[in-house]
Amino acid sequence: MTTAPSHPGSADRDSCGAASEIARRFVEARLAGRALNGYPGEVPADLAAAYAIQDAAIALWPEPVAGWKIGRVPPDWEPRLGAHRIAGPIFAGEIWAAVEDGEREFPVFEGGFAAVEAEFIFRLGQDAPADRADWTIEDAAALVGELLIGVEPAGSPLATINDLGPAVVVSDFGNNAGLIVGARAADWRDRLMSMTCETFIEGRSVGRGGAASIPGGPLESLRFLLELTARRGRPLRAGDLVSTGAATGIHDILAGQSARIVFDGVGEVRCRAIPATGRARP
Repeated sequence: MTTAPSHPGSADRDSCGAASEIARRFVEARLAGRALNGYPGEVPADLAAAYAIQDAAIALWPEPVAGWKIGRVPPDWEPRLGAHRIAGPIFAGEIWAAVEDGEREFPVFEGGFAAVEAEFIFRLGQDAPADRADWTIEDAAALVGELLIGVEPAGSPLATINDLGPAVVVSDFGNNAGLIVGARAADWRDRLMSMTCETFIEGRSVGRGGAASIPGGPLESLRFLLELTARRGRPLRAGDLVSTGAATGIHDILAGQSARIVFDGVGEVRCRAIPATGRARP
């Protein structure tokens, strides 16, 4: 008895269909401001599968990508995934300016995951060449227009996103829910790795660190992202914001709570979590 051969590419089509369905369910939950009870499909086995889901979700999102967040791969996951960092998109409609002498409100998914992260943020001053896939830290630094301080509201409709591992984090926009952009840091090229910061939630210090707390430093995050986005056909452009990593850790926050992040010698960012609500597509 013989078995008829499968159609060429059928496995790829099945894989693409599964990625698209997972992406659709994440995007719908995010747009509706609601939590998910569990991962909406088969957990991606590797980063290639995770970024395929992310790409499908980017295509469904009603706003353009205006920046990227970088996250660290926990050391015990690095051998399995073959990477030390991961990335997720930040969309134009989810970038907010910090409020001087006030709090910037940001939405969180009640029943999902929500946290704040102190961030050193690069704004690119020029385009990255689309055909360049190998970067040094020095060449990456030359693309930077300015360094800003800020806060990444990490967030997902999936409460267990971090527990399920970095590939799951990648598949849902890198566990990003926006970016709050604060003051410009002067003379940063001379003092980047000595810059420090501290995070407070409800007036209590929950973490202290700085640029040196990010493995390899913020410029290594940018170097990594330049290579990753080039391989994905998404080269960085002038004006893009790059949130380089959690400088004091990842700090859970609930709707109604306030955070204050102090960047020594630069300024501070104050923000308050509010419940996410549904949003209509443009």
